[in-house]
Amino acid sequence: MGEVAQVQMSKVSLTVNGRVMEKYVEPRKLLSDFIREDLALTGTHVGCEHGVCGSCTVLFNGSAIRSCLMFAVQANGSEIKTVEGLVESGEMSTLQEAFIDSHGLQCGFCTPGILMSAYEMLQNDTRPSREEIKEVLSGHLCRCTGYEGIIKAIEKAFDRKK
Repeated sequence: MGEVAQVQMSKVSLTVNGRVMEKYVEPRKLLSDFIREDLALTGTHVGCEHGVCGSCTVLFNGSAIRSCLMFAVQANGSEIKTVEGLVESGEMSTLQEAFIDSHGLQCGFCTPGILMSAYEMLQNDTRPSREEIKEVLSGHLCRCTGYEGIIKAIEKAFDRKK
């Protein structure tokens, strides 16, 4: 019989939500799976695994990306922020509070990815127009809300921004 091929593990070191994390992973492990399985940060959801639904969106060096389209080894040396990283000192972020106040979520499956894209928008000094918010949201599939509450939540978060 043939021999079983051994997979060589690769060391990955990255900063996740402000903490340096080092793990050994298979070279073909997706960043989304690494975040969920190896780091136990299950707020990042996995939906389509094709970069279409947006539920796996995280910030990669400050930019919103689909973590299902990147291998964990490609993120080596990078800074990642997941939805868990929005909570600071045990308090929800202004963005999260705005989503609750504006009924911007229902089942919650798409919410973490939308929050991360909205968070990236909030880092800009210029308040986006309603059309610009819709453009960002076009990369996220939500089957429950109809998006109106989500748009209002993002607008409210900008209004509350100091």
